[in-house]
Amino acid sequence: MWLSLCLMGCLLLGCFLIASLAIGSAGMSMSTNDSSNFEEVILRNNHSDNKIAVIDLSGLIASFSVDASGHNMIESLRSQFELANNDDYVKAILFRINSPGGEVLASDKIADIVRESNKPVISVMGALAASGGYYVAAPSDWIVAHELTITGSIGVIMSGYSIRNLMDKVGVQPIVFKSGKHKDMLSLGKREEDITPEERKIVQGMIDETFERFKKIVREGRDMDNRDTEDGESLDEDWESFADGRILSGNMALAQGFVDELGDLDTGYERVLSLEGIPDANLTQYRQPINLANLFSLFGKSETKEIKIDLGIDLPKLKTGRLYFLSPLLLY
Repeated sequence: MWLSLCLMGCLLLGCFLIASLAIGSAGMSMSTNDSSNFEEVILRNNHSDNKIAVIDLSGLIASFSVDASGHNMIESLRSQFELANNDDYVKAILFRINSPGGEVLASDKIADIVRESNKPVISVMGALAASGGYYVAAPSDWIVAHELTITGSIGVIMSGYSIRNLMDKVGVQPIVFKSGKHKDMLSLGKREEDITPEERKIVQGMIDETFERFKKIVREGRDMDNRDTEDGESLDEDWESFADGRILSGNMALAQGFVDELGDLDTGYERVLSLEGIPDANLTQYRQPINLANLFSLFGKSETKEIKIDLGIDLPKLKTGRLYFLSPLLLY
């Protein structure tokens, strides 16, 4: 009798877990970019009716999924900005950035989210907000950087590899059939000397076009007419001479007008109070709650057999032939 009851209990528990998993998975697949996936938590309770939303961007900016649940970085940020913009009690957004940059298109989409916000956006830079990390901050109404923040690195990079000499050593000969003469211009099997001047011009043209877009975002973002503030720093006359890929400290960025103020999150908080003319506000944040679907997806991941080379550092997962707004600190 006791054995039957135990078996029945296990069966019921199993059915419950399977049903919960199915419901959670269906919910995620139907609303990956739905703001209902987030819950609001209080970071700092100042016992105020006013709120300031704190939204974080950390790590490599990329369009691919960033967690086991398949949540996309861009859509996650979009959902959080929508929550803040639709909340009448939220007076402004503190956008904390700690990123070396990343994919060009992903950076551009996040910059659009910042620009289209109907609430003031104050970007607060952490230890690193370079290249794409600065790109997404440029459309903000106000930018705060620590004096030791590494920022700048305004530029575009595309990297590739040639393994042809290695192939020749082991007796491997590439055989290529192509529809056009430039179809294999980024192929790993080409020697550097086989890249024609025309092919170099094509690639360099893409990089130059994207670089002009970067400078346009900076120029328009730092234009006082496009910002929800009457004061702040403007770009120095020769700012473009610093847009050559070099990294800048917070002090150097302030001197050239790339940021408005030196400080940290508390500085950004005080700036919001000043801009909005309010005495205080609670700091809130939007987080994704843990559910059974997320838990089971972690356990259900199969481990792919692969060979890894340990270089002693974690390198970003860059893909050959893609353009990046990326700080050189992660490349060399």
